[in-house]
Amino acid sequence: MSLLYAEVEEELRATVRQALAGSADPWRALAVDIGCAGLAVPEDRGGAGASWREVAVVAEELGRAVAALSTATVPFLGTTLATAALLAVEPTELLAKMASGTVTVVFVAPLSTPPGAPPHDSVRPDGSATAASLTGVVASVADAAAADVLLVPTQSGLFAVDAADARVVPVVSLDQTRPLCDVTFDAAPATLVGDPGAASGAWKSALMTGAVVLASDQLGVATWCLESTLDYVKGRYQFARPVGSFQAVKHRLAQLWVEVTQARAVARYAANCLADGDPDSAVAASLAQAHCGPVAVRAAEECVQLHGGIGFTWEHPAHWYLKRAKSSAIALGTAAQHRAALGALVDLPSR
Repeated sequence: MSLLYAEVEEELRATVRQALAGSADPWRALAVDIGCAGLAVPEDRGGAGASWREVAVVAEELGRAVAALSTATVPFLGTTLATAALLAVEPTELLAKMASGTVTVVFVAPLSTPPGAPPHDSVRPDGSATAASLTGVVASVADAAAADVLLVPTQSGLFAVDAADARVVPVVSLDQTRPLCDVTFDAAPATLVGDPGAASGAWKSALMTGAVVLASDQLGVATWCLESTLDYVKGRYQFARPVGSFQAVKHRLAQLWVEVTQARAVARYAANCLADGDPDSAVAASLAQAHCGPVAVRAAEECVQLHGGIGFTWEHPAHWYLKRAKSSAIALGTAAQHRAALGALVDLPSR
C-alpha cells in the first residue's frame, strides 16, 4: 500500500483544479468532460475503470475549491453514495447512464445518518416488486435538488424514482455549497433495482464509501485553510515584522500542519483500503471520519482567527470553509459516533 499520490492522480488533480477554477458549469465539466461521474465504475459497466483513490482525489480538490462552489451546484457526495449503492447490486442500465454523466443519480438519505444506522423506515413501497410506488418523506438530503433520478433505500429494497415524480423542497442549511432538501414521495412510481438482501449491502456500502470520500473533502478544506493562512501571515506586517514571525503564531500553525499531515495519511489510507476491497475498510472509514472532521473544523477556525479582522468578514472566503467544515463534521456521523463505531469494530469496550 502506498499513501503517496501516483502520477496519474496528480494529473487528475491538476485537471479537476483547472475545471473548478475556469468552468461556468463545474458539474458538467467534472461529470461529462473529465468523466468523474464514472471513475469508480468498471469499464464493463460503462465507467472509467479507475478506483476510489481517484474519487478521493476529486473530493479533496472539491474541498479546496469550496469558495468557488458557493455559486455552483456540484452534487459529488450524493452521486458518490449512489455509485457505491449501485455497485453493490446487480449491473443496471442506470449505473451506465450515471457513469456517462448524462443522468445525475443521488442517494436519498439524511445527511446526518450515522454509521451502523439501519435503512430509514420513513418511506414505504406499495404495490408489486415490478410496479411499485413510494410514499413518505426523507429530510435533509444532500444534493437532491440537482438529481435527475433519486435512489431510495427502504427496508423493502432499493428503488429508483424520477426526480420529477417527487417533491424536492430546499431547506435552509449552514453549508450553502452542499444544499439540503426535504424529499417527499406521494405514491411516486418507482423501479426496484435491488431486493431487500442486496439493498442492505448497498446501504452499508454507500455509508462507508461516503465516509471515506467525505474525509478527503475535509482534508481539502483543511489544506486550503492551512495554505491560505500561511500565505497571509507571511505577508501581513505588524510592528514592522511579518505576523508569521511571532512565536505564538508559529506554534499554532506548526501544530495545525502536523494535524493536516496526519489527516492526509488517514484519508489516503481509507481511500486505498476502499479501492483494494480491504476487509479493514470499515475500520479505516470510521478512523478517517473520527480524525479528519475535527481537523477540518480546527483548520477553518484557525484560518478565520489568524486572518484577523478580514477573516471575520463576508468578503473573505474563510467563512465558506468554516461552514463546510462544521457541516461536514456531522455529515454521515459525528466524530464521536465514528469513534463508537470504531470501538465496536475492533472489540473495544465502550466504557
